[in-house]
Amino acid sequence: MTIVRIGATSRPAEPASLPSADTIGAKAANLAQMAALGLPVPPAFVLPVRLCAAIVRGDGDARAKLREGLAEGVRFLEETTGRVLGDRRRPLLVSVRSGAARSMPGMLDTVLDVGATPEAVHGLIRRTGNPRFAWDCRRRFLESFGSVVLGVDPAMLTAPRAALVAAEGATRVEDLDGEALERLTRAYAEALDDDGDAAPADPMAQLEAAAQAVYRSWMGERARTYRALEHLEYLEGTAVTVQAMVFGNRSLTSGSGVAFSRDPSSGAPEPVIDVLFEAQGEDVVSGSRSPQTETALARTVPKAAQALRRILVTLEQAFRDVQDVEFTIEDGNLWMLQTRSAKRTPRAALRIAIDLVHEGIISPEEGLARVGALDPEALVEARLIDVGAPFLHGTGASAGVAVGRVAFSSQSAQRLADGGEPVILVRPDTSTSDVAGFSVSAGIVTAVGGRTAHAALVARQMGKPCVAGCSELAVDPQAGVAWVGETRIVEGDWLSVDGGAGAVYRERGRIAVDRLETELREVERWRDLPAHA
Repeated sequence: MTIVRIGATSRPAEPASLPSADTIGAKAANLAQMAALGLPVPPAFVLPVRLCAAIVRGDGDARAKLREGLAEGVRFLEETTGRVLGDRRRPLLVSVRSGAARSMPGMLDTVLDVGATPEAVHGLIRRTGNPRFAWDCRRRFLESFGSVVLGVDPAMLTAPRAALVAAEGATRVEDLDGEALERLTRAYAEALDDDGDAAPADPMAQLEAAAQAVYRSWMGERARTYRALEHLEYLEGTAVTVQAMVFGNRSLTSGSGVAFSRDPSSGAPEPVIDVLFEAQGEDVVSGSRSPQTETALARTVPKAAQALRRILVTLEQAFRDVQDVEFTIEDGNLWMLQTRSAKRTPRAALRIAIDLVHEGIISPEEGLARVGALDPEALVEARLIDVGAPFLHGTGASAGVAVGRVAFSSQSAQRLADGGEPVILVRPDTSTSDVAGFSVSAGIVTAVGGRTAHAALVARQMGKPCVAGCSELAVDPQAGVAWVGETRIVEGDWLSVDGGAGAVYRERGRIAVDRLETELREVERWRDLPAHA
């Protein structure tokens, strides 16, 4: 089977000669173009989209082709990196990622740290002298493999994790030392063994199982729901990208993050950068933790922060659009893992199109084409009136305002919406499993997460105001209650949300709307320009 190699040691290919997104998915196609631009991209190989349907059907010939492609690709990665999958001395760990021809942020599965066998853990310790890092990779692999590949009940792993964190007097798993993490991985392995779902000891068996699971995620509920909502039913499937791991959890000068070349919420021409130190990429995009900003990045790893700024400019000019990138910093060195056109609010889309025309990145004709698909009703400046001071603050993850009744789950949001009520979905974090609830809600509020979580991207794409990372908010979805200090919130209560200001109000406010007259006049001026002006 033919695989596509990315980041080989030979001279980068010309962008015009690169495979199309229809063949290898948009994620891999853009990864290949970043490598062609000479940007720092970890080596990778791609299994094509055309294999997806056959793998989902369980076709035996397709599985044989999958094994053949994986063997060829692993040889390429081992030759390129000088490391060996699962080796006790020079271990190679890989990520296994999805990627359709159109971006589906957070809707398909990923498996990280594949190859983190007990033998490879000892190799990581030998190479880095950092047992905590090595056992953290093993911990992450078992969590990822157990959830995505084995499909185990989450409680099977969350219960031993919570027990160990409590016994160690810690507040979260990231606070555990290397010895505690080693014990945790053994507890995970025992739990999986007892359930008959042990992770394979053979790293190639791990890789094959992970690749099949990523292909199968194409038919997962949230992926099918998203395709229906976004009218993407014509897509044929996902590709699978296998990439050498770079480690944001390796040291104090390591981390992972997401950056936008411009603000996708307001359209302001300044980068938006979120980062978590001593973390891997899923920690950021999952929305399970609240990240730090560019200020912290520049303070901790200034050279990487400067390089990221330069790369954002390069990518915006190369792709001629606002970019949403994922990056990892390993011991102060910046690596680029993904770029794609950023999801944005309608208001931001209008401002961005105008700015790109003014900067000469796109023509007025292209600017007209980009704004032509926007809903004219959404091209407004909305504001709340008849509200007092906000009782809750967070990060403005998607601009706009909304007023509605509180729902704590997608099911209750649907129930309220079916009754004709506007809904504010209030959740502990911004999980992409809530995409059905997003679609029927007027606004979203979460206790943790940030502007760059996958679900915040989806909220912007749907034009839903979102306030994330409200640290004073405690949400108990099962009990149907939330608390802000002594203030109790129950399902059906009214809230007002300002996604631009990151503010939440206890009152049932009203919404005033002003048209974006200056911006709309500029667009009308383009219509009067001669062709190709």
